[in-house]
Amino acid sequence: MTDDDIDTSDIPPLTDEFFAKATLRIPSPPLATVTIQVDSETLAWFQSKGEEAEQHMAAVLRIYAEAQKNAGARQSA
Repeated sequence: MTDDDIDTSDIPPLTDEFFAKATLRIPSPPLATVTIQVDSETLAWFQSKGEEAEQHMAAVLRIYAEAQKNAGARQSA
């Protein structure tokens, strides 16, 4: 199939309003796999929140790291 064979008639045009509301999404950097020791109570809490416990733990670490970077930048200013 070529591009000309694709029916795009049901796709609305991209207007200035669309681009005014659009937000840039930059993909997350590739993930590294690590092994860490976590106390069983903390692990159980994350697991109780659903199937995405590892993703939530990674998000918490990311937020903490950003907060520490920002705190360091404020102290050196």
